[in-house]
Amino acid sequence: MELLSRLIIGKKSKNPEKRDIIWNMAGSFLYAFASMVLSIAVVQIAGEDAGGIFTFAFTTFGQHMFMMAYFGIRPFQITDTGGKYSFGDYLGLRLLTCGAAVLTGMGYVFLNGYSFEKAAVVFLMVVYKVIDALADAYEAEFQRGGRLYLTGKSNAFRTILSVGVFLASLAYTKDLAAASLWAVGAQAAGFLVFDVLVIRELPNVEWRSANGKKQELFAETILLFCSAVLDFYIFSASKYAIEGCMADRDMAVFGAIFMPTSIINLVAGFVIRPYLTKMSFTWEMGRTRRFLKIQKRIALIIAALTVLAVGGAWILGIPVLSLLYPNLRTGLSQCRPALVLIIFGGALNAYMNLFYYSLVIMKKQKYIFGVYGLVSLMAVLVSTPFVRWGGIFGGALAYVVLTGALMVLFGLIDLAGILEHKRKNPEQRNLE
Repeated sequence: MELLSRLIIGKKSKNPEKRDIIWNMAGSFLYAFASMVLSIAVVQIAGEDAGGIFTFAFTTFGQHMFMMAYFGIRPFQITDTGGKYSFGDYLGLRLLTCGAAVLTGMGYVFLNGYSFEKAAVVFLMVVYKVIDALADAYEAEFQRGGRLYLTGKSNAFRTILSVGVFLASLAYTKDLAAASLWAVGAQAAGFLVFDVLVIRELPNVEWRSANGKKQELFAETILLFCSAVLDFYIFSASKYAIEGCMADRDMAVFGAIFMPTSIINLVAGFVIRPYLTKMSFTWEMGRTRRFLKIQKRIALIIAALTVLAVGGAWILGIPVLSLLYPNLRTGLSQCRPALVLIIFGGALNAYMNLFYYSLVIMKKQKYIFGVYGLVSLMAVLVSTPFVRWGGIFGGALAYVVLTGALMVLFGLIDLAGILEHKRKNPEQRNLE
């Protein structure tokens, strides 16, 4: 095992930045691509209703419990370049949040009165996602320590292992619950090999947690946690409304047209994530103009990709999705306007993430929470009425309205923070 860990870590690279970018892209791509592959496989092998159940379990409620376990800590951890908190502090808090997510998932399944199969699939996907969230604590530490490539490797190898096992089991048994159980086992094995064993071979990882530090970390990140949970509720409010108001097969169709947003978020992650540590250092040094320049560069890239994505969705979106989901072809044929709306909403979400990370770096958690609270209330008010009015199109429209509201509010607060920082650092402004 020690030899395997050292092989994963690899030798010192002559071009570490290039290695970080390549592995980060590979891991992120496979992680996003897995959701699409799994959704297609379930629909084609187990049927449309099973596809709808899996879509809700994996991409909606399971992912929501991931956000609870994730606790919104990763941006805080990877930008904690001064080492205010140890890895032991971050891991200790993450273990508590993972336990809370599992218990919440168990309660949700019990209270909703699902059939045994649906309850089993939903709960097992919660466990799968919680293991993912626990692995994220290790992968954030890899990135904080300047080893982003290890984050990418873990993402890539764990995804290949768990998805491969799930698909093999589903193809053999045609049983969604059994395949989900095998996927959980593979996810746990991947976490042990590619995260736990690897981090123990790295130097300068501080495992000790001083008395009171986890409580202090909790107090500093509680607003990020609440924000993360509210963020995903906003992101998924349309899915919850469709799951509550329409049939499982409609959930499968909506999941199919929603799938391209994961590609947009993936590409946005490629663009944003490598800059986060640099943005953090730039902000701490008071170099406001440089910070704003990085933001503008990222924003222009997202804008160019948005034009391509929206145009491609209108022309090729439904034909391509119909090829990928032949069992859903009839339902998809009416969804071109909804698909274009969702693609546009995904682009707004990418901008929102750029402003969100900037506000985390600025330590403006209370403003983040306030915005999420306001837009969550908006989501409660609009999502179900929109779906009852327009079905799948109504769900897509609700998604655009909500992500647009987040983007505008975060963007305004981000701009205010930059202007305030300029006023407080006039000497740095002159040096720039």
